[in-house]
Amino acid sequence: MILPIVAYGTPVLKKKAAAIPADYEGLDALINNMWETMYAASGVGLAAPQVGLGLRLFVIDATPFADDEELTPEEQTTLKGFKKVFINAEVEEEIGEEWAFNEGCLSIPDVREDVKRKEQLTIRYQDEKGKKYVETYTGLAARVIQHEYDHIEGILFTDKLSPLKKRLVKGKLNNITKGNIVVDYKMKFPLKSKKR
Repeated sequence: MILPIVAYGTPVLKKKAAAIPADYEGLDALINNMWETMYAASGVGLAAPQVGLGLRLFVIDATPFADDEELTPEEQTTLKGFKKVFINAEVEEEIGEEWAFNEGCLSIPDVREDVKRKEQLTIRYQDEKGKKYVETYTGLAARVIQHEYDHIEGILFTDKLSPLKKRLVKGKLNNITKGNIVVDYKMKFPLKSKKR
């Protein structure tokens, strides 16, 4: 089932998400719905807060990036078939040079900005079967994980922009909150008038 993606300004997007207990009912269905929602919106990642749930869960399928000709063959191989579920993730370490990359977000349509992030990430998480992992990622794989991880920490990519850039996108963000935007996927806007 395709779920509505909540827009910028929705309170759940700014709250640190809660851990998912081992006996959480309906987890498999939720994960399947998140995959379906993400693909319907042409995304490469989706976090539970983006569908209105304050849970430490995100899904990633970075396969579309594997065809980027600017990537090294090693990076292309890493991203090909890079499809994972991250439950109760905790970042253990972020190291390396910061590098800028143009990011967007399904909860903030039509806003794309360069964001600086560290080049390497070590993360601890569980998969959908409860198996635990500690893994290290670099480059674009690390970046996609960092972006989605920020969602479960209540951080949006726009929070990482300079004060000047924040002022420049403020009008767009206000329009998104009010629903004054056209999107080709299902969304919920916090201040959209119910009368329409």
